[in-house]
Formats: sequence, C-alpha cells, structure tokens
Amino acid sequence: MRTLVNAITVAVLCAVSVAAYAEDYPSRAIKFIVGAPPGGNVDSVARVMAQEMTKSLGQPVVVDNKVGLVGSLAAELVARAAPDGYTIMLAFGAHPVNAAIYKSLAYKPVDDFEWISIITSYPFAVSVRSESPLHSLRDLLDAAKAKPGQVSNGSSGPGSVQHMTAELLANQAGVKFLEVPYKGEAPALTATLAGEVDFLVTTSTLVVPHLGSGRLRTLAVTSTSRWKDMPNVPTVAESGLPGFEVTSWSGVAAPHGTPAAIVDRLNAEIRRAIAVPEVKARLESFGGDVHASTPKEMRDQVAREVARWTKLVHDAKIAQE
Repeated sequence: MRTLVNAITVAVLCAVSVAAYAEDYPSRAIKFIVGAPPGGNVDSVARVMAQEMTKSLGQPVVVDNKVGLVGSLAAELVARAAPDGYTIMLAFGAHPVNAAIYKSLAYKPVDDFEWISIITSYPFAVSVRSESPLHSLRDLLDAAKAKPGQVSNGSSGPGSVQHMTAELLANQAGVKFLEVPYKGEAPALTATLAGEVDFLVTTSTLVVPHLGSGRLRTLAVTSTSRWKDMPNVPTVAESGLPGFEVTSWSGVAAPHGTPAAIVDRLNAEIRRAIAVPEVKARLESFGGDVHASTPKEMRDQVAREVARWTKLVHDAKIAQE
C-alpha cells in the first residue's frame, strides 16, 4: 500500500513540476533549427516566424541553419536535443522523402518528433519552355510513352521532392522519364528555358514570373484544386491522372517527449503569428497557402507522406542511399 501511495505521490509531483515548467516557458532563447541554406524559401519562412514569435514569447527565437542531406542533418540534431521546448525545427516536404531515400537515418522520421503545426503549403508546377511542342500534360505523357526514357526532366537533384514528384507522375502514368539532375531549382529552370531539357517540376513561385513574360508554359499543377496564382492551369488530376496530388509544406516540430503544454503553447503562438496581416502577407509572397494545423493533423500528414514515398521508391526501383 505504501509503495502505491509513494508511486502516486511521485506521479503527482512530476505532473505539477511539468505544469509549472510549462507555465514559466520560455525563460531563455529558443533555437530554431533550419535544414536549408539562408535566403531560400524554407529559411525565409523560418525567419518571418521567428521574428513574430519572439514578440509574443518574450524571448529570442534564433534561426540556426544546419545544412546537409536535404534537411536530414538538422532533423538528427533536433531528434537528439533535450525535449524542453528550447530546440525546435522548421520541417519541410523533404523530410518524408528522406525517410524513403535514406536507408539508415539516425532518427525515426515520425516517432522521434512532436509535430506542432503546419505553416504553409504549396503545389508544384509541371512546366515547359514556351517553344515546346508539348501543350498539355497529356502531350507530355504521350511523348514519354512513344519514346520511353527519352523525354527529359530537369530535376532539382536526386531525392528532392521535385524529383520524386516527377517519378510519381511517371509511375502513375506508366511512363519513364529521363532525369537530368541539377544542383537546385534555379539551375533546372535555366536549363529548361535554354532547351536543354524537355520539362521540369518546380515550385509554383519560381515559374509564375516566367509565365507572365511568356517564356514558360505550365501544363499542370500538382494540388487537388487549381492554384490561386495560376487559375487557368489544370491540375494533374484534371489532366488524366485522377487522385494525383503532391503538396509540399513547411511547419514546426520539436523533439519527441516535449511536454504537451509546451507543444500546445507553440501551436497557439504559430496560429497567432500567421493571423497577423503583415506576417500572413509576407508568407503568402513566398507562394504558399498559409494555414495552421493541429499537432495530430501534422503528424498524420507526415506519416502518410513517408508511406507514399517509401512505396514509390519500392515500386519505381529508385536508388536508396
């Protein structure tokens, strides 16, 4: 009986201690790990959020870029960090792709994190140069069927979300593209404009300026509905592949075991920050749809995407590292 009473007492004291700790949170600076280089879309989202969250949390939220393995280095650092709310991460669409591509990650891509909230999401655009004879996604897929492995995709690099989206497109259509890898979206876009490759899959933000100038033609977008920046461009699903959908995203995660009270506090701060008109406008200028999620919604989304990309790697026999 005494043992039971002692156990209950310890449990109560621990609960009180955690609650008190969460109530005092934060009492020092929060490190915001970003697995992407400064200046890009992912880094920009993190910096806008860090600046606004600093105001309401009353402590600095400091962006720390840890670049390597398409975000995997940052994820490993966060997974190993103390679960106290003072190390958080800007996760993005490459995270579930890495889970499929890399066979020996030093962390569990879903279970080693507390998923806090999505911040933005955005589709990809399948585009060709304006002089291309391909005027629709059906034209592209028919050309690939007629010449297997010869229609070239300007890839943003092996294992990138853009590369995997093209592979998913090919897999669902029963065709094979020729991947031509470049070191990022910008070089792949330049190659497409120069006629070095037949098409590319890239973020919608990158192609919109070239649509206005007439240098590119977008055949389809990968979202479930038409994208706000390109209302006249059909979706992949509308173009003959029902059910096709890829939407990349950015959001916040923390190490597994971070107290629920702190997760809830950070979720509330994210919701507050993106409701600020100036913040929302700035985030939207990066080309995303700005919206929050519950921790469970974010976790479920990451888990679904890990399963989807893992299946694709298996079905399409994509090389793992």
